[in-house]
Order: sequence, then C-alpha cells, then structure tokens
Amino acid sequence: MVYVCRKEHFNAAHRLYNPAWTKEKNQEVFGICSNEYFHGHNFELIVTVKGHPQPDTGCVIDLKVLSSIIKREVIDKLDHRNMNIEVDFLQGKIPSCEVVVIEIWKILAKALSDYPHVQLHKLQLFETNKNFVEYYGE
Repeated sequence: MVYVCRKEHFNAAHRLYNPAWTKEKNQEVFGICSNEYFHGHNFELIVTVKGHPQPDTGCVIDLKVLSSIIKREVIDKLDHRNMNIEVDFLQGKIPSCEVVVIEIWKILAKALSDYPHVQLHKLQLFETNKNFVEYYGE
C-alpha cells in the first residue's frame, strides 16, 4: 500500500458560536473566536489517499487529478469565504476545524468513489501553525 499526499491552501473566515447559548456563554467557551465580526485563518489541507500503483502508470492516482478534485470540490467552495454564511455544506453547523474536516471528508470520499483503486486515508486541516486536526473517516 502506498500513501499519496496532496497539500492545498485556502483562506476563510469563521465564527465559533452556538446560537442556543447566550453571548456570555459563547464568550466563556469560545473566547475571541466567538467575535460577532468573525475572524480568519490561512488554512492548510493535506489529503492522504492510499492504494497500489497502477500497472499502466506506476501511480496510485495522477496528482493533477487529485488536485483538481480537491480544488473543485472543496477549495473553490471555501477559499475567501465566510464559512458560517457562504459555505453550503457548513450551513447550520458550528464551523470548528473538527466539523469542517468531517464535512470535507464526506465530500472527498464521494468524489473519489469514481476511482475504485484509490481510498481516502487521512485528512489534516491546519488552522494555524500550532493548531490542526486529523481525521480518518471514523
């Protein structure tokens, strides 16, 4: 089994806020991330797929194809957007990194189903240089 990784970037704003809570409770739990005027990050997404190199190409997947899928299905929908307001797959959800990475997984797993020899293995979503999440579809 070979693991192939692709790194992509996007810039987006969000607000961590639970509408069922008071402003004070949101401030207590989320701190400055609950700012009513939102805040932004330069996100980094690392997509790892796995499979066996195909005999006709020697590759698990053409990295141009993988990049195109990621950009079309995820990056174009998130880049320079307000995740609370403008991103359809995050509507009604608190756009924490944990929630965002799960939703990205759902999208990419479906898009990659057209490539039966490739399996989505792991996503890493970096919000800052020090804060990131990993998700294995579990």
